[in-house]
Amino acid sequence: MNSRLPLVASLVAIGCAGCVPEPTDDASSPAAMAVRYLSDGDDGGGGYARALQPRAFAFPEDHGSHPDFRTEWWYFTGNVFGGSGRHYGFEVTFFRVALAPTEPESPSAWATNQFWMAHFAVTDTASGRFHAAERLTRGALDLAGASHAPFRVWVEDWQVEGRADPGAESFRLRARGEDAEIDLELESLKPAVAQGDRGLDAKGPEPGNASYYYSLPRLAVSGTVRTGEAGAETDEVEGLAWMDREWATSALSEGIAGWDWFALQLSDGRDLMYYRLRGDDGRASPESGGTLVGAAGDVLRLQRSDVVLEVLDYWTSPLSNVRYPVEWRLAVPEEQLDLLIVPYIPNQEVDLSVRYWEGAVSVSGSAGGHPVGGNGYLELAGY
Repeated sequence: MNSRLPLVASLVAIGCAGCVPEPTDDASSPAAMAVRYLSDGDDGGGGYARALQPRAFAFPEDHGSHPDFRTEWWYFTGNVFGGSGRHYGFEVTFFRVALAPTEPESPSAWATNQFWMAHFAVTDTASGRFHAAERLTRGALDLAGASHAPFRVWVEDWQVEGRADPGAESFRLRARGEDAEIDLELESLKPAVAQGDRGLDAKGPEPGNASYYYSLPRLAVSGTVRTGEAGAETDEVEGLAWMDREWATSALSEGIAGWDWFALQLSDGRDLMYYRLRGDDGRASPESGGTLVGAAGDVLRLQRSDVVLEVLDYWTSPLSNVRYPVEWRLAVPEEQLDLLIVPYIPNQEVDLSVRYWEGAVSVSGSAGGHPVGGNGYLELAGY
């Protein structure tokens, strides 16, 4: 979701300051750049490109990095099932943050103006366990980076790679933590969807306060999930995944407290993404919106007024003591769509350098008067 940018950018900079050498008098050192980043806040885009008008996405080029923008990410979430029907949810996210608009003038191979963070999480529903881990590093010495020819994004040993098939939207996604590991093949079943106004997704009324945003809403998944100590339990799995892709130089508007993001894959072949930018008063901002993608790939843009959201239940984290709204009703009356969204397990709080709730959910309800089911992911931030 587009509003991940400002919160993640600030906390990634904090992480950078902790993982680089001690600050020196060199104003271009990564630590010094992290301090400058934190102190200047929104710089009005000085030196960075901004998302100002719609654009036509081009692939595989736009799968690669856009270093002239301040921040970008590659976001994969999915629900998969083993041979016995055992359910797993997974999240793998790669974040790039520029600490300055240009590369530092330094002969050191360690010097860089780019910082990278990655998050990896697995929900193991049968055991009721949630595994989360992260990587923090600099964009130097081949520790992290992104390319489009061939397509590859990596943060240390976590990576996503595109296959060599010309024009094919297919990927291999790998990540591992202390108690979980995935090695998955993903193949897109629908074309990329440009979010917002032809790819320009506003997060506030200010000019340039927007991201370039597209999604691959339905990816077929196959591969392996390993859980337990040293990957003791291995499951061959299949299912569906979602990819979100954004880059921007922007910030949350004043008065926005956080967001609620839904990415749902329905049994009738449709896929729904909706995010609510949540104001300090709890109301949705005018920039809230999303898309409903038909089984054949047709796209209906959703405005704030098209969607009815209702919180049905909460879960309070025993670690952070934060109360999250984890069970929802989401309705799109004009499409006769009425959905109940329930987490597979309540405890899917990611509490790393950034704290938020992001987890696998099941979907049930009705579409046009007929039963519909599905799975998806829910992200809750700013609570």
